[in-house]
Formats: sequence, structure tokens, C-alpha cells
Amino acid sequence: MTLTPHYITDELGQKISVVLTIDEFEFLLEELEELEDIRSYDEVKNRQEERMDFKEYLRQRSAQSHA
Repeated sequence: MTLTPHYITDELGQKISVVLTIDEFEFLLEELEELEDIRSYDEVKNRQEERMDFKEYLRQRSAQSHA
């Protein structure tokens, strides 16, 4: 998507605000959420922790909830 921001300036011509369409704003929010997810994934992936197969995790979780 190509953004078409409209700038609001002060009396000296300095940009102080930006106006975007709702579509542009929602697009940016979605992109930021995706970036946050990627960063979280990378952070967890880079940890030096013991890993567990997802099916094993679900089996253990189910066993704990029935205990």
C-alpha cells in the first residue's frame, strides 16, 4: 500500500501532525502487530531453553488438568 500522509504544520512550517486515511491507519496497525509477532518469535527462538514437541506439551497439559 502506498501511504499518502497529509501533514499539519505549525506557524513556522514545522510538521507537527499527520493525517492518514482509515485504511492507511489500519494497514499500519496491522503491520506493527505483525512486526511485534515476528520480534516475539525471534526472541523466544533465540533463547537457550529446553524445547518440547508440541504434541508432548499438549499431552502433559491435558494430564495436569485431569490431576
